[in-house]
Parts: sequence; structure tokens; C-alpha cells
Amino acid sequence: MRGNYVIGIDFGTDSVRSILVNANSGEEVSSDVFYYPRWAKGLNNNPGKNQFRQHPLDYIEGISSTIKRCLEKAGPEVASEVVAISVDTTGSTPIAVNKDGVPLSLLPEFAENPNAMFILWKDHTAVAEAKEINNHAEKYENNYLKYVGGVYSSEWFWSKILHISRVDEVVRSHAYTWIEHCDWVPFLLTGGNSADEIKRGVCAAGHKGLWAEEYQGYPPNEFFEELDPILKGHVEKLGAETVCSSESVGTLSEEWAEKLGLSTQVKVGAGAFDCHMGAVGGEIEPYFLSKVMGTSTCDILVVPGELDFTVEGICGQVNGSVIPKMTGLEAGQSAFGDAYAWFKDLLMWPLIEIFGKDNEQVKLAEKKIIPMLSEKASLITPALSQPLAIDWLNGRRTPYANQNLKSAFFDLNLSTDVILLFRAVVESTCFGAKKIVECFVDQQIPVKGIIALGGVAKKSPFVMQMMADIINMPIKVHKSEQTCALGAAMFAAVVGGIYQTVEEAMEKMGQGFDVEYQPNPDFAPIYAERYKKYSQLSDLLENNLYHV
Repeated sequence: MRGNYVIGIDFGTDSVRSILVNANSGEEVSSDVFYYPRWAKGLNNNPGKNQFRQHPLDYIEGISSTIKRCLEKAGPEVASEVVAISVDTTGSTPIAVNKDGVPLSLLPEFAENPNAMFILWKDHTAVAEAKEINNHAEKYENNYLKYVGGVYSSEWFWSKILHISRVDEVVRSHAYTWIEHCDWVPFLLTGGNSADEIKRGVCAAGHKGLWAEEYQGYPPNEFFEELDPILKGHVEKLGAETVCSSESVGTLSEEWAEKLGLSTQVKVGAGAFDCHMGAVGGEIEPYFLSKVMGTSTCDILVVPGELDFTVEGICGQVNGSVIPKMTGLEAGQSAFGDAYAWFKDLLMWPLIEIFGKDNEQVKLAEKKIIPMLSEKASLITPALSQPLAIDWLNGRRTPYANQNLKSAFFDLNLSTDVILLFRAVVESTCFGAKKIVECFVDQQIPVKGIIALGGVAKKSPFVMQMMADIINMPIKVHKSEQTCALGAAMFAAVVGGIYQTVEEAMEKMGQGFDVEYQPNPDFAPIYAERYKKYSQLSDLLENNLYHV
């Protein structure tokens, strides 16, 4: 059968990966990864200020490199049979663009200005602005935050553009509008040249931008202008219409078709966030919690039809944001794999300082340190007396976003060693995962099972077994190494007309699951007691030290 190849592009925090998929079978014909060179050098970032920015050239170069490599690996005859491309990205990751829709950092005068670059999801420079938005929303009889869990986050669209508009007058004066990364890439690939013609996906608009069907768009201009006059007129430039990821936003432009070696007949789908397309790639089912587990986690649950109530404390409730005719519910943790990376960096610092980062033994230690700690920690039986940690190393996303929160360790003494400390860090991230499950269940949203996706789920049996023990529920891990990119490919198959529905694409292209973790009945009761202590201590911290 000809003409049934699709491409899924997944933009992560450190790299972009593309896969070429045979839509008839779901076979991943080829794949390629491009690591962002500017990001790898730490350019435009200031971790001390929680500033994380990415240059659009990293993305542009990544698109070209990965797709061309995928086609080279597959063979010359395949390129003519590619029918559609779909894209997922991190989010909320917005950028300022001019009237032509060009990101300001692609203009010579802004090329080195971090404020003109993409503001990565993990950038928390807008904590103060998020607080203002939350306080401001309380003034209105209409609760404009009810579809984002009742609390607006510094990780999201309006907090970030308000912050940049305040601190950089030059960027503010040149910004015609702002666009999410997942909306900009399809606009770029289709040759868009007018910011007024940007097609915005319901995923980003609803979960991070306050767009809602109830308001027939975004909150009114008055809401934003009364928050700060510098936001006057911004909402009108976003438009009121959104599109689902199963819809096409156009075809490849001549420029991009020639650059990639593809046809101008290749359709381009509306973009979405990685966790949403990843949930589809991981074959999500109604009331199953899909956990994309990487540097952070993004947790997705879908409910058939529309809910007649709003779920508090989560990161968004949007009809059609994951699968058409279903309500998409999003939650997550601001640090997951990042917590383990932080712990590794602490241990590696003396070695790097003494021997240098290019030393071969140092490089070997860096590769082996987390697997070794995991192996040793897995041999320890949990006990009530062991050290306990709170998982807020990058604030808290769910339940009830609060990026002012900080992590803490308890019950340390002179006998506490590195293995017990590492175990406490991992346990805390699993306790945070349990909080998310409880957030849904306590509000009459049943969680029938857990589907795990992403790097941590595939690479760390220690973490996954502990999570199953703590949540006290089986966890099945999806077989695909690239579930987000595979999900994007499934949407591309619908966009390209190969399948009529997302559900059909999942059924035909899904790869299934390769392992399932069962809770240990001996450990679950111990973790239940430790979880009570974790909850008590986290409440103590939030209400007494970090209350804002």
C-alpha cells in the first residue's frame, strides 16, 4: 500500500527527535535525534534565577537535520510516500513574534537577547506575575481560572509574557503577539508570513492560555488590561478560534519541502504539547493516568464526553485537547528526572573540580552513578525511621501549582549515607505522583490504572517498582522508546486521511506494553505510613515557611 508514511516530531527539553512511521502497521521505519547545540552550551540560561531560554535556531536546525536523516535511513523511495507531519513540543514555551510571525530572536538586533527567545516550560522567572494573576482573578465574579485547576502558574503563557513585557521594554515594543512553540512550528513549516493567520491549537490555548469554550475564546481584554495596562490589546491578536491536533493547518511550503526533500502536498497537523500526544502514542484509555516521565512529569487523563464540573488543583481541563470528543485533564510534577540529575550533579562536583569534566574516569562515573545508586537502594527494605524528602526542588505543579515551594530533607543523622539520601529523593518523587492520583480520585475522577511513558519509565526499574508500591497500583510501561513522537505520528495519520479517528490510529499503530510493575504487598503498608508523614511535613512547610 503506497502513500501511508507519516512523520512525528517531538521537541523535548534537550533535543528534538523525529520518527518516520509506516501508518499501516505502526512500524518505526527510522528515527533520528538532534541535541540543541546552543542549549548544550548553557547559552541564554541562568539557573540561579530559574531562567531557561531556547533559541529558535536550535529548533529549525533540529527539524531539518532529523527529518533528512530519517529519510536517508529509510531510502529514497519513501520520501514521495510521506503524507503528513505532526509536531509536539514542551509547554508552555512561548516566544514574541513580529507582525510577520517571525520570532524576534531571528532578527539581527535581538539575536543574543534571551528575552526574545523561547521561554522554556521550566523557566520560573515569572513567579511574581503568576501570583498577581491569581490575586487579580479573585476580583471577578466569573472564575477565569476554573479550567486550569483554580491556580495559575509561573510556567504558563500569560505569566511569562507579562514578565518579559515588564523587564524588557524593547522586546515589548517590537512584539506584535506571542506564540507557543507547538503552534509556531506548524506555522513555520507551512510558510506562514502573517501573525494574524497563526492557527492556535486548543491544547496550548486551553491548558495554559485561559481559552475556554464557555467564554467563546479567552477572557476579555479588560481582564488583562486591568491586570496591567501593558497587556492591552494582546488577547485580540490571539483570535478566538482554536483547532484540534487531528486537523490540518496547511501543507509544507515550497521552501521547507525543498529543504526536507518532501512534497508540497504533505499535510501539516496542528501542534500540541508533548504529554498530550505522548498519551496517545502510549495508547491511553479513559480513566487511565498516562505519565510522561522525563525531566518533569506530565500526567494526562481523558474522560469520555464533557464533564459537568471542574476539577481543582490540576493544570487544565479542556475538551478535545487530547482526543476529540473527550475531556483532557492534565497534571504533573515540576521536577522528576531533574531531581535525580540534581543529586548526581552534587556528587559529581568534586570529581569535576579536581579532575576536569573531560577526564575519562569522570565521564565513566557520571554515566554509572545513578544506575549504581539505584541498584544499591533497591536492596534496602523501607522503614519508618529512614530519611524523608519533600519533592519540591523545582516548585510544585500539581496539586495546586506553587513555584515558590522548596524541597526539604528530614530525619538525617550521622549514620545517613548517600544511598539513603538518594532513596529519599526517589521516594519523594513517587509520593508526589501519589498526590496527583489522590487529586483526581478525591474529586470523583476514578483512576483505573497507570500507563508510564518516557525515559525514566524505560530505564529505571527501581523508580517504577517504588512508584507501584507507593501508589499501590499496577503500572504498565509502553513498549515504544518514542511515545511522544509516535503519538505525533498517529495524529499525522489522521491529518493525512489514513485513519478517520485518533482512536483508530491508536488501534492500528499502537505498539503495546512490554512490562508491568505490580505493587509489593509487604512494602505498600510501610510506604502508606511514610506517605502520611510526607503529607504532614509538606503541609507544615507550605503553611508555615513558604506560604504566599
